[in-house]
Amino acid sequence: MSHVRVNTGLKLTDWLPTSKKEMEKRGWDEVDVVLFTADAYIDHPSFGAAVIGRILEYEGFKVAIVPQPNWQDDLRDFKKFGTPRLFFAVSGGSMDSMVNHYTANRRLRSDDAYTAGGKAGQRPDYATYVYSRIIKQLYPNIPLIIGGIEASLRRLTHYDYWQDKVKPSILAECGADLLVYGMGEKTIVEIARRLNEGYTIESLTDIRQTVFTLPNDTDLSHLTPLIRLNSFEECVENKTKFALNFKHIEEESNKYHAAFLAEAYGDKMVVVNPPYPFLTEEEIDHSFDLPYTRMPHPRYNGKGQIPAYDMIKFSVNAHRGCFGGCSFCTISAHQGKFISSRSEDSILKEIRALTQHPDFKGYLTDLGGPSANMYKMEGRVKEMCEKCKRASCIFPNVCQNLDNNHARLLELYKKVRKIDGIKKVFVGSGIRYDLFMNGLYKSGEANRSYLEEIMLHHVSGRLKVAPEHTSDEVLKMMRKPSFKLFEQLKADFETINQKHNLKEQLIPYFISSHPACEDKDMKNLVDLTKKLNYKLEQVQDFTPTPMTLSSTVFYTGIDPYTLEKVYTATSREEKLRQRDAFFWYKNEGKPTGNRPSYTAKSKKLGGKEAFRSKNESTRYKGQDVYKKKHGK
Repeated sequence: MSHVRVNTGLKLTDWLPTSKKEMEKRGWDEVDVVLFTADAYIDHPSFGAAVIGRILEYEGFKVAIVPQPNWQDDLRDFKKFGTPRLFFAVSGGSMDSMVNHYTANRRLRSDDAYTAGGKAGQRPDYATYVYSRIIKQLYPNIPLIIGGIEASLRRLTHYDYWQDKVKPSILAECGADLLVYGMGEKTIVEIARRLNEGYTIESLTDIRQTVFTLPNDTDLSHLTPLIRLNSFEECVENKTKFALNFKHIEEESNKYHAAFLAEAYGDKMVVVNPPYPFLTEEEIDHSFDLPYTRMPHPRYNGKGQIPAYDMIKFSVNAHRGCFGGCSFCTISAHQGKFISSRSEDSILKEIRALTQHPDFKGYLTDLGGPSANMYKMEGRVKEMCEKCKRASCIFPNVCQNLDNNHARLLELYKKVRKIDGIKKVFVGSGIRYDLFMNGLYKSGEANRSYLEEIMLHHVSGRLKVAPEHTSDEVLKMMRKPSFKLFEQLKADFETINQKHNLKEQLIPYFISSHPACEDKDMKNLVDLTKKLNYKLEQVQDFTPTPMTLSSTVFYTGIDPYTLEKVYTATSREEKLRQRDAFFWYKNEGKPTGNRPSYTAKSKKLGGKEAFRSKNESTRYKGQDVYKKKHGK
């Protein structure tokens, strides 16, 4: 049964407590779990802290949330709920804190989309590390669990772009007892149940989707199958060994039946248990149907809008996971390759409830997922999927076992359009055009009509897609289809425009300085997109983030799967030069000389963002403030 509701007649106790006063209003003397998050608390299924809090609440546990605790004062935020009965939990938020803070060229961002008023500076760099160390100093004997994007993607030895160094597992460094990777609902419930039954945190070494540490000489013969990765120290000394580690990690992340992973770090052994199977329809419906208020906590009243909330306020997520396997993307490493789709009933109930929201004007801003058109897609023959270790189901070609029929999604669109109060349903989360093109059309009329259906009913005038580049070599490294497919899409798009007398625009996204991209590739990109009458705006410079193939190639200079060398723009000058190529139309007729390079955004900010060179000695404010105040 769905518990979806809207923000009419809400009381303070409808949110999970964020203060001792709110806890007492619920009649509680203590809480079972205290969850710290680097984001503002938005009680909505799009935000991880709310999901984990609500899923534990449903299981009967008392949960409190401490959003964006102050790590720079007397640490009162870390003490306000006292000692929880079961454990502390920490999430670095919906983004890695370093991606949140810095641009691709290490310029300090001036805002934070996950904070009230968009205000920057409300979280430390490396938030999970900082919060965890504080908690372990204050409560050394209380179990501490870490999770979320930052912990999930740093669960093993990884390259950190902002310090330009290889770092060990975040678990081994931050002092936490257990790490939950991925989305984590089933895992966190099992941890809470075990601790509630009297198990010690040290005994919880058999729970799926967790990472734990043991002494380096521990016998692991009972873990089968087990892959022993190269040690952290070996990865620091040898880039090839680091690259080979990544190959194993990615393959196991994308397998139906994954192996255990073990990686030595000093006198410790970091062990990764295989993940849970992807959520069933019933399980994912349960997660989305919990009694969220769907609103920011009242503590933010009068403090300005929270940009991330404004973006998803009237959007609906239909599924999780992505089998695209893009080299630069972390979705499959966190959410998984296999798609977990909600039932039509769950989705329609949520949308009907949204239409009752007093601020809803009839426009659903997005109905989609990580890739909007993967809803209900899976392998036709499960046994084939169970043997597969491909990172992508659609690159270098669409798997013949993939059921890529768009009929179910089109039927969902039609049902949503018929709901009373719905004027327009936008698909804003991006579509994979290689799923319904590529000359396959093997699922019949639904795939052939998908683009036309989107243009007629679900576009606000601009359809955004992501060819990412024009070079076949770069696209191969990205695991993306040939640019020729985008050109065919553009032709089809214009044909549909003419057929229905539409004036819609097709807006492409591109990336500069990705591994394998040279200056000549950027020149060709500019020349080709000029011919297509584009003045590019939807662009970004490649940012190496932990646990992606692209980041591994960026750091090592080699492809982990072939061990061949790959050119990568790594210096500030190379990256800025490639990025500036996008904006040829802004610089025409202007002398270049030693002109400083700024994006449109940094121009808007007056070019005042603080730049951090990869070679200069850097100070990371979160860790530095903590060390200065607490001597560690």
